[in-house]
Amino acid sequence: QVHVEESGGGLVQPGGSLRLSCTASGIRWFSGVAWYRQAPGKQREQVASLYSGRSAVYADSVAGRFTISKDSAKNTGYLEMNNLKPEDTARYYCRVKEYSNFIDGGQGTQVTVSS
Repeated sequence: QVHVEESGGGLVQPGGSLRLSCTASGIRWFSGVAWYRQAPGKQREQVASLYSGRSAVYADSVAGRFTISKDSAKNTGYLEMNNLKPEDTARYYCRVKEYSNFIDGGQGTQVTVSS
């Protein structure tokens, strides 16, 4: 049974850092990952994506501050977030790609940036 789970969120002060993880179980090939976020009252937006054979893609709002990566051997994707801003506050979700299939994570992980 395939399962994807996000973790690593928390409360951080402006300028701080967090690393989110997206771990998949029950899949045969972790070929890529995308991160999304949704703040209260706002639409879900894609933050970053990374697929095998392709360069990482970032939303303009996070480019230069966030770094997406993956460890296919561990079936895990990461989102390193630096210089966090209050506007980064949101619930973060991931989506894993296995061959041509996309698998969404579960509950997401909350990131709150506040002093």
